[in-house]
Amino acid sequence: MSLANASQFSPSTFFLMGIPGLEHLHTWIGIPFCSMYVVAVVGNVTILAVVRTEQSLHEPMFLFLCMLSVIYLVLSTSTVPRMLCLFWFGSHEIAFDACLTQIFFIHSFTAMESGFLAMAFDGYVAICNPLHHTTVLTHIRIAKIGVAMVLRGVVFFSPHPTLLKQLPHCRTQIIAHTYCEFMALVKLACADAGAAKGYSISMAGIFDCCDTSFITISYILILCAVFHLPSCEARLKALGTCGPHVCVILVFYSTAGFTFLTHRFGFNVPPHVHIFIANMYLLVPPSLIPLSMESGLKRSGIMF
Repeated sequence: MSLANASQFSPSTFFLMGIPGLEHLHTWIGIPFCSMYVVAVVGNVTILAVVRTEQSLHEPMFLFLCMLSVIYLVLSTSTVPRMLCLFWFGSHEIAFDACLTQIFFIHSFTAMESGFLAMAFDGYVAICNPLHHTTVLTHIRIAKIGVAMVLRGVVFFSPHPTLLKQLPHCRTQIIAHTYCEFMALVKLACADAGAAKGYSISMAGIFDCCDTSFITISYILILCAVFHLPSCEARLKALGTCGPHVCVILVFYSTAGFTFLTHRFGFNVPPHVHIFIANMYLLVPPSLIPLSMESGLKRSGIMF
């Protein structure tokens, strides 16, 4: 592999190196990664097909699931196939513009996962105020929430590629990662990247704090309502419908938070551990969403 001269300020290509220290295991690592991707694609496409064809499922819970399914399909498809080419075929080279495009999809669609908020709100209304569920979450309001999710991701995270495009990259063209990540490219810049880092950290911090606060408050209210239900069976059923959603939230925010903190603040975490976990929030939540579909069907009294 030949790298461009270090004096090249705007390289046309970069080289993804995969998981540092585990290069000899790339072929084997690609197998579970591919399996999770197949499960995610099949599961989320199935959700979209079932909800589209079954008129009785055109209710808030399933419409929000469809939104998340589309987000996860785009998010995983924008990263995993390229990752598998690296693992199985040694395809390390990636064009700079393709790298920027991948960064846009990763960060903007991750922000669109505010669908978690919508699902938490849906769960709160369904359990705490079931008689007004359909009047509070009308199709028009659901559509507005969907548009807000898209705008939130595009407006606040589309500057990421632009900020990277303006930075000179002359240190190296090697990205020690399995995909193009914003902070990984910032670290390759040979100029002051304080503005880019500051914008990224502030956006991520604001979004994470607001999202986790809203979700936490929603589930505290849900738990309070659940434990006031008259029978133990009703309480267990209500908790069962929330379980898969909570699992997806925990997996996503724990892995994403770990990646964010490690990249920004340089904790002494081995690179292979950091990058392996960074892949998990792109792979695991999409494959868990079908569980939320099953719990939603049970809540509606439909067999899955």
